[in-house]
Amino acid sequence: MARDYYPSFSWETTPRYFMFGDKDRLLRPEQVRFIADQTGFLCIEKSHGMGQLGAAELGARHEAAAFKKINPDIKVLFYFNAAYAWPYTSYNQNFTAGNINAHPELKKFLIADPKTGKLATRYGAFCYDVLNPDFRNWWVETVAKGVKDAGCDGAFIDQMHGSVQLRKEKGPEIEKAMGEMMAALKQKMGAKRILLANNAHHPDAKHVYPVSDAIMFENYAMVKSSKENLLLEWGEMRRNAKAGKISVFRLGVEGTGRRNLKPNMPELSREKLEFAHACYLIGAEPYSYFMYSWGWKLANGALIDYPALRKPLGPPKSAYQRTTPEGWEFTREFEHASVWVDTESRQAKITWR
Repeated sequence: MARDYYPSFSWETTPRYFMFGDKDRLLRPEQVRFIADQTGFLCIEKSHGMGQLGAAELGARHEAAAFKKINPDIKVLFYFNAAYAWPYTSYNQNFTAGNINAHPELKKFLIADPKTGKLATRYGAFCYDVLNPDFRNWWVETVAKGVKDAGCDGAFIDQMHGSVQLRKEKGPEIEKAMGEMMAALKQKMGAKRILLANNAHHPDAKHVYPVSDAIMFENYAMVKSSKENLLLEWGEMRRNAKAGKISVFRLGVEGTGRRNLKPNMPELSREKLEFAHACYLIGAEPYSYFMYSWGWKLANGALIDYPALRKPLGPPKSAYQRTTPEGWEFTREFEHASVWVDTESRQAKITWR
């Protein structure tokens, strides 16, 4: 059963989730309206508005208020990372190479690289030590404060792995500690706040899954959306629905990835939409939302108009059908659409009526 604090859900058109950020500036009023007209569920990314207001929680606060002025029922999530110490909020602004040595109370929350002895980094950010109980307490208090300060309806938590690649021998301990930390966050935020855990359907997040309200299937690169993985994710979406959880099904633009963007991405994204859209529709369950983009910045798809996503859809008439037991063609009927996809050839067709 869906909870009363969940976002609205309807099969009227394709249910959508948005997640975006612009490190330099806030949204313009017409951009707020454009997004609010298409979704009741979104997340403000990790550095949004920092350049204009000085801290990411201020950017999230500004945008949450702007969206709620248009739609008081919209659900806006605050972003925070469970593994990487991004220094974008005022709470963690000292997790930088220039500041960290002056803050030993924060430095003890970080992992040293076992090969070099220096603080480990990933994508330029320091790595949190989830095995440190003092860190977990600080993190829970910090994220809950961020949600409250930003006037948000919950949190999107990124990276469930606890940087286990740096301490593979401690995998089970890290998995358990991550689950404890997320459970404590859910309790600290309050029962009416949404906890969305990115990729928490993975086995290494088995202690996180039970305490989460929502799961994102991120699929940030084509390699993540293999035919086998898509089939697995459709099953996980069904599992989420049975457990009363939200699913966010996100596919990047087919044929691109973090380091493989093309110069004509808006046009390419329109050309490639049908496959990603069909993959979502094949597995969609109540409280499943679709996200389509080629990254996490505002300029990576959040402001592109996709008319197909606004077409009347209607509820599914049944679960998906697999054409042959071992094949990779799938079909599904909705009130106003027939969906066909071949996840091996990466072809799809949605017939609207």
